[in-house]
Amino acid sequence: MNWILAGFLMFFCSVIQYLLVRKSVLLKIPSQFTNLAMFLIPVIMFGVTAISLGTDLSVNWFEFLVIAIMAFFFSYLGNIFSLKSIEFAPNPGYSLVLSKSYVVFTTLIAIPLFSQQLTPRAALAIAIIVLSSAIITITGKAKPAAHVRPSWLPLAVGAFFCWGMLSVASKYLLLIGVDVLPRLIYTMSIVTLIIAAEIHMKKMRWQALSKTAWGVLFGIGVLSAGFNYFMQEGFVTAPNIGYINAMNASSIGLVVIGSAIFFRDEFSWRKFIGVVGVIIGLMLLVV
Repeated sequence: MNWILAGFLMFFCSVIQYLLVRKSVLLKIPSQFTNLAMFLIPVIMFGVTAISLGTDLSVNWFEFLVIAIMAFFFSYLGNIFSLKSIEFAPNPGYSLVLSKSYVVFTTLIAIPLFSQQLTPRAALAIAIIVLSSAIITITGKAKPAAHVRPSWLPLAVGAFFCWGMLSVASKYLLLIGVDVLPRLIYTMSIVTLIIAAEIHMKKMRWQALSKTAWGVLFGIGVLSAGFNYFMQEGFVTAPNIGYINAMNASSIGLVVIGSAIFFRDEFSWRKFIGVVGVIIGLMLLVV
């Protein structure tokens, strides 16, 4: 699959998924259930796909070790670091911009590690996307001092490296011959078990969820499967894994517009300028 097509399919899955996540917040669905849907439903879908296609899911002990490290240290902990950093930061946008800037890290590190290219035009496009995302996410509303903790900064840096290394490890596994489906199945299965254990220990009741909540969670899970699959397919053929990560980061622009339309979220002139910048950066990257 062409990396641009894979990137745009990932892009649209990301946008709709996060609009549904926004809906889940309004429905007061516990975040643990939302996280579980993001991993459990894709595992089921990928498992059925692998069985129907007769995909070889075997991996050696070293490959499984890398997958396990990815699952716990990069995927699960990266998500925790990001959520905690957003909670403690004086402005949520500060944390998001720092953690999402991992696109710069992956773009640069892919050059010596995987002999991937970076054209001046692509570098400019990525810079525009990152700066425009900052304009969108950093708001003028500061949190009360009582909610702010200095730990937000190291937590954001932790999320930055976790997500960056998740992309690097994914590309490494592809290069040593681990196909997309087995890697996604094993990685997401491990995270699913961790989240399920957390739900069990906290004695959370899924029976309390409404039919609407179940529908939203199902949609989130299906879109998470599409997002992760097309991201990995993009990593296979993209000139640089950072290009795919940049397309992922640029989806924030459409999420902001969708949130304003469907949930009446704030949409100021400053955010409009940021969205335009993201679109310009995306066009520079793929045209």
